[in-house]
Amino acid sequence: MQQAEVSTASTDKLIVSLNDELVAIGIPPRPTILQSIEREMHKDEPDYSRLEQVVSLDVGVAASLLKIANSPFFGVASAGINTIKQALQILGLNIVGTAIAGLSLRKAFANVPNLERFWDGSACIAQISAWLCVQIPFAERTVRAEEVYTLALFRDAGIPVLLSNFSDYLDTLKIANSEAVKPFTDIEEVEFGVNHAHIGARLASEWTLSAEYGHAIEHHHDLAALQALGPDAIPRVSKYLIAISQLAEFLHQRATHQSHTLEWDKLGPACLEILDIAPERIQQLLEQMRAENVPLRPAF
Repeated sequence: MQQAEVSTASTDKLIVSLNDELVAIGIPPRPTILQSIEREMHKDEPDYSRLEQVVSLDVGVAASLLKIANSPFFGVASAGINTIKQALQILGLNIVGTAIAGLSLRKAFANVPNLERFWDGSACIAQISAWLCVQIPFAERTVRAEEVYTLALFRDAGIPVLLSNFSDYLDTLKIANSEAVKPFTDIEEVEFGVNHAHIGARLASEWTLSAEYGHAIEHHHDLAALQALGPDAIPRVSKYLIAISQLAEFLHQRATHQSHTLEWDKLGPACLEILDIAPERIQQLLEQMRAENVPLRPAF
């Protein structure tokens, strides 16, 4: 009984914090480095030398950005990039901003222990999502690789927040991963009165990601939202983002035999319909991933 009272108190505090002070529950403010990149993106002539100085202040971010710049995830012929300025100019600020957002997100939750596998999984799913964006022509005309990459990195960012607020959240996470019928987020709502998708959407808003990202993060476990039509439905691009990231996660699970959930059983048919691909295409994509040696480990 005492544990239930503590959990209820934590839930009440979390819900109040969501409405008042985001930082109080562990939703970090938008990093300064992202603000600097955005300012330069809005200029007719970005100051790459200044941005190089800003990025280089964080040795870890700078080193990871160079690794990403020399990887094939975004379809950029970038082998041989040796300096931050080269990475900025060749990749472009959209892709650089996306990559640094992912790196910053991981650093923002450095105080939450035992999350290495979680972050590595998110990064791998993001890489596969970017690869899929090129493989699926219908999706390629609708969203860019850096957009699906960003969504895959951010969609589960609410999980570290809940882990840091509730000592028993990991048990609930295991139950939700094994739930065959109810939405994943319903399991969280019953236990804590809030879910990781909603928190992740709030974080995306705080970091000034576009509304399309917010809708996709909020509803990435929501079958009804994927199937809804009409003026009240979430944007079509948000549905594409969800569908590609869910397919990427399923391919990652099949390829690595790790982190199995039942989300594809619940959401897969709707995702395939959105992407306009047949179920048989999944095995073809899996074989293509293996043939092309699509990395199953993060680039950073």
